[in-house]
Amino acid sequence: MMAARALDPVRILVVDDDPGDVLMIEEALATSDVDKVIDVVSDGQEAMEFLRREGRHSAAHRPDVILLDLNMPRMDGRQVLGEVKGDADLRTIPIVVLTTSNADTDIISSYTLQANAYVTKPIDLDDFNDVVHRIDEFFGRVVVLPKQRP
Repeated sequence: MMAARALDPVRILVVDDDPGDVLMIEEALATSDVDKVIDVVSDGQEAMEFLRREGRHSAAHRPDVILLDLNMPRMDGRQVLGEVKGDADLRTIPIVVLTTSNADTDIISSYTLQANAYVTKPIDLDDFNDVVHRIDEFFGRVVVLPKQRP
């Protein structure tokens, strides 16, 4: 039996600079019946502005989970991981690194920086959808997430 979730939708922040990958993530998430709200930012610097509710993101809602690409301009995923996990107000947000890299150095550095999971983006569209569905199901139905703060 699955654990009951709160009535609030799961808030997912997608941090990825590839519009094609963002579209595939959004489409895969849209096909599940987990109640969710998806926010998208295109690089690490914008992710930190979103998380800290700065500038045009002053009305942003705290995400329940972050799907984070590693290789982005301005501020990459490793830097985002370091900043989020080093921030007492943000460190409890689970971060799933969702990236094309399967390099051991990226995997080790992500876990060293306290990523909650590391998932390599599959090339095959069906496999990609399956991976995103599994992440969605896990964070939407299985795990207990920290309560959101306003």
